[in-house]
Amino acid sequence: MPDFSMELNEDQLQIQKWLHDFSENVVRPVAAEWDEREETPWPVIQEAAKIGLYSFDFIATAFADPTGLTLPIASEELCWGDAGIALSIMGSTLAVAGIASNGTPEQLMEWAPQCYGTPEDVKLGAFCVSEPDAGSDVSGLRTRAVYDEAKDEWVINGTKAWITNGGIANTHVVVASVDPELGSRGQASFVVPEGTPGISMGQKYKKMGIRASHTAEVVLDDCRVPGSCLLGGKEKLDARLAKVREGKKSAGQAAMATFEATRPAVGAQALGIARAAFEYSLDYAKERKAFGRAIIENQGVAFKLADMCSRIEASRLLVWRAAWMGRNGKTFEKGEGSMSKLYAGETAVWVTEQAIQIMGGYGYIREHPVERWHRDSKIYTIFEGTSEIQRLVIARAISGVHIK
Repeated sequence: MPDFSMELNEDQLQIQKWLHDFSENVVRPVAAEWDEREETPWPVIQEAAKIGLYSFDFIATAFADPTGLTLPIASEELCWGDAGIALSIMGSTLAVAGIASNGTPEQLMEWAPQCYGTPEDVKLGAFCVSEPDAGSDVSGLRTRAVYDEAKDEWVINGTKAWITNGGIANTHVVVASVDPELGSRGQASFVVPEGTPGISMGQKYKKMGIRASHTAEVVLDDCRVPGSCLLGGKEKLDARLAKVREGKKSAGQAAMATFEATRPAVGAQALGIARAAFEYSLDYAKERKAFGRAIIENQGVAFKLADMCSRIEASRLLVWRAAWMGRNGKTFEKGEGSMSKLYAGETAVWVTEQAIQIMGGYGYIREHPVERWHRDSKIYTIFEGTSEIQRLVIARAISGVHIK
């Protein structure tokens, strides 16, 4: 197990520069265009695939990093470029995380590469948990999977909401209830392969931010998948359900296992947005003159920038610590994964708002990117667990009390 270190190794520094250059040269020049279009930026995803960034090999390398820092570094640099485009590139990773955290090694090797395809034939993956009436309350999922023993098939019915790449993905990973009486402990994850009848896209959402990332409903109507598409296999599921029915603790929830693995990386995405806004407003404050001097010479502006920088650095410390802990099997005894996502998400919202304030009217118009970064930042206090849910997780962890 590697010691925790803030000093990046040579490989990590190279990846950081590689992704920074990609964000600066490929992502940023087209970010405003794809935000306006509110469409999946296929040309950018294809460019990412050509250089090996959008691939299972890269994600496998990132997940395998014993320090746990490669994925947060990648997430920060891509979102420094543009969060909507970054989510279009990284969105398939959530599906892969769902497969990795719930499936067998054989299932991971079979399905994860199909979430990316090849540079010549790019594919997408989607992870489907949230529903119109069940977002933060994962235990309230109504999507149902029923086993047809005669055909060794699972029949899935329900509607998923707020799904990144939903309906346009080639491979969907769907969390469904197999025993509603057991709540979240009666859930399982299923791969719905490309071309499966009964799965379709519902409404596509028009969003405030991250608009280059496709978000839509996924409708499952008597959607049948082979028994081999149950992640982890039926024997493992039956054993887990039996333990729960006997009142024993189970190994965990299908959805929460995925979210715990990805929260530090999501925090790193928010961190990238915050850093972009800080750097931009710092440069502006040095150049903008008012009352005969650069506005950064005023304490009111300079102190804002000092606080922005401090909160960004604190966020990175929390994100990197949680990523290292998660990779090395350290228990989140104080909700450290949730801490990193909570603090970085709220920092991104606050920092981008301060950047607009520093720039005044210029910060509010689309000629400058800070208004887009502010719109993009807000989702980080909502998706993959709202700030309120993160605080609940942390409060329960530090108190040992089941706070409601």
